[in-house]
Amino acid sequence: MQILLHCCCAVCAGYSIEKLVSSGFEPVLYWFNPNIYPIEEYERRFKELERYAKKLSLELIVPEQNPKEWKEFVKGLEAEKEGGARCLKCFEYRLSFAAREAKKRNIEGFTTTLTVSPHKNSKNIFTEGHKAGQKYGVKFLEFDFKKENGFLKTMEIARRENFYRQNYCGCEFSIRKQD
Repeated sequence: MQILLHCCCAVCAGYSIEKLVSSGFEPVLYWFNPNIYPIEEYERRFKELERYAKKLSLELIVPEQNPKEWKEFVKGLEAEKEGGARCLKCFEYRLSFAAREAKKRNIEGFTTTLTVSPHKNSKNIFTEGHKAGQKYGVKFLEFDFKKENGFLKTMEIARRENFYRQNYCGCEFSIRKQD
């Protein structure tokens, strides 16, 4: 069975892809991250995922990205702490696009690599995923990729594949926290 996998970066995709394949799924990768800032960072993360998708012979869907639209969607939440209301809105935004893409392509289910991070609350991601799935009539599948040492496994894959590893979530508001 195909599953649409929203990917935030190649690092997080490593173990997520392996877990889905070992669970009997055929992942179709979906790159939708208009939140990533600056453009050089966006391009660097995309190129790593693109390289890995080619290596694994996996389809990679890249829809139009609209950073201005994303910024408008999270407007008023710029000062929120990492993991707070802004992040929930960002999950809502990106997972809605993923659900819509799954529906458009007649893929019955979707999930996201976002849950591999120990810095993200999987229950919050699941809530937003289910809302998006209901809205578009597709099933959101709960995979908490950080479980069963998933984060450690994805770091091993990242080292083996020599992936670029970022040091912030992605948006301009999370990068400011690094200064």
